[in-house]
Amino acid sequence: MLVDNILLGLETALRPDNLMWCLVGVSMGTIIGVIPGIGALAAMSMLFPLTFYLDPTSALIMLAGIWYGSTYGGSTAAILLNVPGTPSSAVTALEGYPMSRQGRAGVALFMTAIASFAGASLGIVIMMLFSPLIARSAMSFGAPEYFSLMLLGLVAAATITFGSVAKSLSMVVLGVLLGCVGMDAYTGQPRFTFGVMHLYESLSLMPLAMGLFGVAEIAASVGLVNLAQMTRAQYAMRAMLPTRDDMRRSPLPMLRGGTLGAVLGALPGVGPSVASFMSYAIERKVAAQPERFGKGAIEGIMAPETANNAADQTAFIPTMTLGIPGSPSMAIMIGALMIHGISPGPTLIRDHPDLFWGLVMSFWIGNVLLLVINVPLIGLWVRLLSIPYRFLYPSILVFVCIGVYSVGNSSANVWLVLGFGVLGYLMRVLDFSPAPLILGFVLGPMMEEYFRRSMLVARGDLAIFVERPISATVLALAAMIVLARLAQMRRTTMARR
Repeated sequence: MLVDNILLGLETALRPDNLMWCLVGVSMGTIIGVIPGIGALAAMSMLFPLTFYLDPTSALIMLAGIWYGSTYGGSTAAILLNVPGTPSSAVTALEGYPMSRQGRAGVALFMTAIASFAGASLGIVIMMLFSPLIARSAMSFGAPEYFSLMLLGLVAAATITFGSVAKSLSMVVLGVLLGCVGMDAYTGQPRFTFGVMHLYESLSLMPLAMGLFGVAEIAASVGLVNLAQMTRAQYAMRAMLPTRDDMRRSPLPMLRGGTLGAVLGALPGVGPSVASFMSYAIERKVAAQPERFGKGAIEGIMAPETANNAADQTAFIPTMTLGIPGSPSMAIMIGALMIHGISPGPTLIRDHPDLFWGLVMSFWIGNVLLLVINVPLIGLWVRLLSIPYRFLYPSILVFVCIGVYSVGNSSANVWLVLGFGVLGYLMRVLDFSPAPLILGFVLGPMMEEYFRRSMLVARGDLAIFVERPISATVLALAAMIVLARLAQMRRTTMARR
């Protein structure tokens, strides 16, 4: 059965149009990752309107290529300039930049590409083996189980964070409220529309994502991003081959980092950034010579890079099999499916096997392309850093406005992007993360739907959520996450005293 699915996936992924969009996605992702101040999520948001006119498989392949391709590119800027192109590559800069200063930039970049490919490969294998099993198990889920799972996703997104839990929770609530805008599906009553006819059809994910991430990211980056001129000596690759000591120190960190990243990537609200930070911390703890870290230790590159790329791939497991996005990027993936009338969840693999397995097989093709692109063309990507940012951001804003207007030819969407851009910028200034808001926006209406279905079945009895074993277990897990976070906050407060 698995062999048949793999062959079906290869047949789909190797179609000329899907190969082209895979190349477009990974190339765009690499460029976006190299250039600081944009980010994969902003790029996915800006290209989201294009998915309206693509085959759903091609659309997902392109967006996924941007998602995991940016991780490859982000490490290039981190190693050469000490400027992480993506949040998950910030850890790579801790050891990669010192290696660059030692004249070993070529080695660092080459080993990063190897670690990224290894981590992605491990994540893809886990997705191939466990996604069908999870989907089959989820076929027995009812409305209470889905409500509990989505609640767990929101709790994890709000509490597993490096910032304030209160701020994250407030963003989740705001996202849920924004998701309620429009006509009530059961009663037909308008909610939070304030008499604006455009809002009767509910808010669209596209202007929300493009405003909060695209416009806000650009507004915050103007005047701050300094794309320095690079000299050829700074990205020479004549000494790319690693030493024997580098090779000896790499396998175990890659194994530990890949395993950790694969597990954390599948958990909603965690993602590659947390995986890379945790893998780096583990390597420092288990190292026989921890004093080497911060001075160019190869383990500090191999473990985080393997972890974040493994997490990039396994993040698709809950998205595709349960319909629960673990990150804002995965929420955009769900949006791309839904505009084509395809519901992500347990029935996706059964009803659209060519889409699911074609996407999985495209991961292999995309990561091979990234390996080919990133090793020989490092100098080309780095030269993009010499383009003045004052030329980049106006072009990006123009594409944002054209893209959002083209959907329905509505100027209201342009105004929504502007409004959400202002909101996103204020949130950045006040240190509110927009990521939980996006998750709340996507999951909120779905949670409401499953909650109301559960209440209809149980005739208003809330006990249905704890009487069913799976639902009760998931709710208990959510409660444990909250209690663990509260305990951690209490320990931190006591330590400061």
